[in-house]
Amino acid sequence: MIREGAYNAITDVPGVKVGHATDMIALTGCTVILCEKGATAGVDVRGSAPGTRETDAIRPTTLVERVNAVLLTGGSAFGLDAVGGVMQFLEEKGHGYTVGRVRVPIVPAAVIFDLSIGDYKVRPDKRMGYMACLNAAGGRVQEGNIGAGTGATVGNVLGKSMCMKSGVGTASILIAARDDVTVGAIVAVNAMGDVVDPHTGDIIAGARDPETGKFIDTVKWMMLSCPKLKPGTANTTIGVVATNARLDKSGATKIAQMAHDGLARAIRPVHTMADGDTIFALSTGNAAVDINVIGTAAAEVIAKAVVRAVKAAKDAAGVPGLAGK
Repeated sequence: MIREGAYNAITDVPGVKVGHATDMIALTGCTVILCEKGATAGVDVRGSAPGTRETDAIRPTTLVERVNAVLLTGGSAFGLDAVGGVMQFLEEKGHGYTVGRVRVPIVPAAVIFDLSIGDYKVRPDKRMGYMACLNAAGGRVQEGNIGAGTGATVGNVLGKSMCMKSGVGTASILIAARDDVTVGAIVAVNAMGDVVDPHTGDIIAGARDPETGKFIDTVKWMMLSCPKLKPGTANTTIGVVATNARLDKSGATKIAQMAHDGLARAIRPVHTMADGDTIFALSTGNAAVDINVIGTAAAEVIAKAVVRAVKAAKDAAGVPGLAGK
């Protein structure tokens, strides 16, 4: 059997902490993945409506080798302001890329569009980013309506009236031949498509028929009705996959690419013009494991994390969640 880490979370990877900051009134928040000692990073953006920061800085051909954190946030592009709080926290701790007398923390980030639920005038800011860092810890990670997943929904093809609540999910896998090697993931799932069981293909959460309340099956509905997407169907699934296996920047980029297979297994459709799907990859260690094994595990944990995100989501703002009230 494929074994999970002790907490079945990205924090099972040595050197990784997670912190959430949440506004349950406005229904928004952010989630920081802290690697205070630094991590080699890569990224792959597959969605066509992304909101990101510092993705160019971690391309394989660029100067910076390591990052200090990744921020996943709500608030659409406005939410990128929360990165300032993460940078402040890291600078105070003396972490960052050294430029003369200054240390500049490297914090890539990606956003979800959650402005159509809760109070759209309230978005994650510098204060909230700093708070997420103060809350960062190892061990068990809270899932569902928290952090970057506070205002997340899935099955948005018919709009917010017939979608379902989603949130943050996390998972981890131990590499069988190397008990000390772990691959973990965390995602904020805010997809236009439905979330399905990767093993059966059955829809778990998604768009519902206004008359029957049953799942419409977004893929079939799109094929049969050939719709033009309504304004406001702005979505995105963002996440981080991490491992203590040794990766250079090119390897981390490849892992981020392979990890997107996990989104394709659990979200249908995915990577549309209405999604900004982005996955970061982090390497915190030096264990020697074949990159194909790590990439395969990355896709598995991403798919598991997506399913956990919807199963942990509770009702909010009239949007039903699988975890109920």
